[in-house]
Amino acid sequence: MSIGRTDCERISDQESAAPAGAVVVFYRPDKGCFVRANRLAKVIPLVVVDNTPGSNASRRGDLAPDIDYLANGENEGIAAALNRGIELLRARGYGHALLFDQDSEASVALIEGLLVCMRSLARDGRKVAIAGPAYHDVRLGAVASFVRFDKWRMSRVPADGQDPLEIDFLISSGSCIDLSAWQDIGAMDARLFIDFVDVEWCVRARRAGYAVLGLPWLIMEHSLGDQPVSFFGRRFAMHSPFRHYFIFRNALALILYRSYMPLSWKLSELTKFPVRLFVYTLLSGHPREQFAMICRGIADGMRNRLGPLPRQ
Repeated sequence: MSIGRTDCERISDQESAAPAGAVVVFYRPDKGCFVRANRLAKVIPLVVVDNTPGSNASRRGDLAPDIDYLANGENEGIAAALNRGIELLRARGYGHALLFDQDSEASVALIEGLLVCMRSLARDGRKVAIAGPAYHDVRLGAVASFVRFDKWRMSRVPADGQDPLEIDFLISSGSCIDLSAWQDIGAMDARLFIDFVDVEWCVRARRAGYAVLGLPWLIMEHSLGDQPVSFFGRRFAMHSPFRHYFIFRNALALILYRSYMPLSWKLSELTKFPVRLFVYTLLSGHPREQFAMICRGIADGMRNRLGPLPRQ
């Protein structure tokens, strides 16, 4: 039986269910990050994991006292930080974990919509690992489509309709994980550090027999990267040389050393390599630094050298 938006909304949020919590990852947060975190904590129990170098328990800043603040003391990467926050929620008996970036705008409607629908799907016997909204990228000016991995190519699934869509991966920010599936699937791969962490985890979730669902009636504002650039009619989200190192390294490592990654994803990433190399290098304003970091990422990816960026 399919479950749509109307069915999800029939389930009261007050019914008995394992409580849910949220995890936000900080990295050099500005004042707005603290404001958003405090606002979120008024809606749902919150864990903030701080990847800022030098962070410690005494540097929680203006965070509300009921927020759990975990300071890593260094940048351990998004995967390790999310794992730490999720494990705290699991240890306290929480049933669901909502994940957010420090700049994500999480409305009450989004949080309630995710939780009510996930609980409704569970009551119907559906094995759902993760569900998430469509996202509207303010800088790119569009609502992004969801993605499926076909045999030879990836297909775009428009974020339309009132029914959950079976897809193959979601970005982590704004998503809701059913923690009963966490032990079967495993934690996020901390060795990837940042890029493709969500893609790799969703692939493992699907292989373990769980669904990955997009909820097109829920929309979240989210920005990917820095100011985008246009190239032959397409807009590319730009990143720092640091991020481009991980994009190239992790893509190549997953292509060469992870046999379970879908062939269509591998082919798609390979075809993007030359275009990304050109755009990220020549249109960034810092061509030498970008090119050097991309080449370093390619070299480390070919050797399957993962983890934090090695110091030279």
